[in-house]
Order: sequence, then structure tokens, then C-alpha cells
Amino acid sequence: MGFFSKILDKLGFDAGADKVEEMLRTPIPPKAPDTTSMGAGLAPGAAAAKPISQVDVVAQLNQKAAANSQKLNWQTSIVDLMKLLDIDSSLESRKELAKELGAPADLMNDSAKMNMWLHKQVMARLAANGGNVPANLLD
Repeated sequence: MGFFSKILDKLGFDAGADKVEEMLRTPIPPKAPDTTSMGAGLAPGAAAAKPISQVDVVAQLNQKAAANSQKLNWQTSIVDLMKLLDIDSSLESRKELAKELGAPADLMNDSAKMNMWLHKQVMARLAANGGNVPANLLD
């Protein structure tokens, strides 16, 4: 089981091995301007993609954080996010996660840049695959 699969599992995404591979291949949509109506910006007649299931990522993480004795800043830190989900957050594990998510090679030798990229990628991939993730966590 890969690290992204573990994250999905801990957050309650219904994803078997085949589904995880599909989720990893799902392109992350480009940032769209804020709109007030659902479906705005779509081509006429185009339907918005429907996720298999909606997962309230923030609510789950906030609940886990409230029950955790450590003060973890999961909103910005991939290390704290992984700790909150009770997943190994060592540098080696984060590098494995970065490889799974297709990190550019130049990030692999700079742990700070890799960590920032990882957090954004994890949040973006959760959102692209049915996770309810607010825009401020995707920036």
C-alpha cells in the first residue's frame, strides 16, 4: 500500500488499489476564478465531473486534530498532516510519497520545497477526487 493510498484510507475515501491508481492519474484541474454558481465556466452543454463520493476532508482532519494531544498544523505542513493521520512522516516516507505523486526531480534534494509541494499536491489530489477541500488549502 502506497502512502497516498494510506492517506485516502485514513480519510475514508472508498478507493481500492485500482481506484488509487486512477486517482493518481487524475489530472489536477487548473485554478479557476471564483464563481458564485455551480458549473460556471463550463462549456455550454458540458457537465461537471461527479466524484464517486464526497469526503469532507477538513471536518475529518479537524476532528482528528481535536482528539490529538499534539498541536499539529495540518493545514500547511505535510509532516503534521501525516502525523495526524498516523502515517510515517519520515523524510524517506515523504520522498516515497513525492515519487508516487510525480514530484519534479529538483525538489527531491530540497526537503523544505518538497514538503510544500507535497502538501499542495495531496490537497489538490484529494479535491480532484471527491474531497471537499477549501480553496485556501489549494493555493
